[in-house]
Amino acid sequence: MLIMKNVSKVFKTDLVETHALRNFNLEVKEGEFLAVTGPSGSGKTTFLNIAGLLEGFTHGDYFLDGMNIANVSDNKSASIRNEKIGFIFQGFNLIPDLNLAENVEVPLRYRGFNAKERHRRVSEALEQVGLAARMKHFPSQLSGGQQQRVAIARALAGEPKFLLADEPTGNLDSLMARQVMELLEKINQAGTTIIMVTHDGDLARRAQRNIQIVDGQVCDFSMYQEQAFNAKTAEGSVVI
Repeated sequence: MLIMKNVSKVFKTDLVETHALRNFNLEVKEGEFLAVTGPSGSGKTTFLNIAGLLEGFTHGDYFLDGMNIANVSDNKSASIRNEKIGFIFQGFNLIPDLNLAENVEVPLRYRGFNAKERHRRVSEALEQVGLAARMKHFPSQLSGGQQQRVAIARALAGEPKFLLADEPTGNLDSLMARQVMELLEKINQAGTTIIMVTHDGDLARRAQRNIQIVDGQVCDFSMYQEQAFNAKTAEGSVVI
C-alpha cells in the first residue's frame, strides 16, 4: 500500500519558490491500477518521482508498505526502490548493443543476483511479455511496441510490488498503445500494483481508478462519481 499525507515539494531559487506539490494526499491500495492525468506542469512527474523514491519531498509523510519514507536514509531508500519498485518510461532506454536478454539482465547484475537467478528472472520476464523467442534479437530488430515490452520485462525481472509507468504509450501508435495497455492489465491482474501517468484519456479510463493532478493537488474522479451516484440515489433518481 502507498499512502501520501500532506506531501509538499518546493523548489527554491534565490528569488522564487515553486510548489510542485501542495498538501498532496493519496492512498493506493495493494493490487490497484491507478491512472494519473493532468495538464503539463501540474506535478505528475514530481509525484511519480517521489513515489518511486527518485527524489525527496519538503514536508509531509509518505508510507510505502507501512514504512515512513520520510524517516529513512538515502541508502535505505535506494534499497527499497531496488527491491519493491519497477519503472517504465516513455523512452524505452534500451542499450542498442545488447540483445533483449542482456538488456533485461542489466539491473539484475547491479543487484548482485547470481547467474542462475538472473537467467530465471530474464526468461520468465520475457515469457510474460511474449518475447521469449526473440531474446537474442537486438532492439533495432523490433517494433516500438516490442521495445516497450522489453522495457516492461526489464522492470518485471526485478519482481516489483509497485510498477510506475510514465507515459508508457507516448511513443507508440494507437494499436501498439492498446497492446501495451492490455499487457499492463494482465500484469495488474497477476497482483502487481500499477501507477500510470498518461495523457491518453481512453487508456486512463481502462484503469481501475483515475485521479487528476491540478496545481500539485489531487482530484479523484472516482470519488466524485461515487458522491454523485449517492446523491442521485438519495434524491430518488433512477440510475440506469
